[in-house]
Amino acid sequence: MTKRKLKPFVVPVLYGLTVIAFVFCLYMIQLIIGKVTFKEEIKEDTDYVDSEIIQPNNQLPVVTNETVIIRPYTNADVSIAKNFYDYKAEADKQKDAIIYYENTYMQNSGIDYKSENVFDVVSILDGTVVDVKEDNILGKIIQIKHTNDIISVYQSLSQTNVNKDDKVLAGQIIGKSGESNINKDIGNHLHFELYYQGQIVNPEEYYDKNVEEL
Repeated sequence: MTKRKLKPFVVPVLYGLTVIAFVFCLYMIQLIIGKVTFKEEIKEDTDYVDSEIIQPNNQLPVVTNETVIIRPYTNADVSIAKNFYDYKAEADKQKDAIIYYENTYMQNSGIDYKSENVFDVVSILDGTVVDVKEDNILGKIIQIKHTNDIISVYQSLSQTNVNKDDKVLAGQIIGKSGESNINKDIGNHLHFELYYQGQIVNPEEYYDKNVEEL
């Protein structure tokens, strides 16, 4: 058998292919190592979120528990029959806020709300019932103490739905409108008084106000 010799150009070609294969292997090893390192860095340094990202300048909606004074009734057909007597008001308005009873003129210490039909009377705030009674002149009366030194008084009621020491919520029905001997000419109505820090005030100036901002 005769030994075959490689042609002169074959050796350089094989050498070149070996070098190319070696370089390719190095490239693949570096590529694989790079992917593994990248994945490990992601696991260690990256936090994933499954909700909307909020920028620092954006604000989240905040749920507040504001305590707002509401009106002592909910019926839309209720109107004012007699206003609160304001010492600073004009003479005509003061005249309309005068009560005449048994030959005596008196300043109206609250507001009289009237309606042709009997309507629900509701608490203006959360509070505690401190008194429930009936008066021959003023009718049935409910007095409620609230936070921030506020007291509400409901008079001329035909019906009361609460008792002394009861806890009530804002908007809770506490009675029904009615009549009183001191304001017989008004008919069916609610006489409502509001006291703040021991002083009687005009309720119309306090509705829809936040108690904490008084």
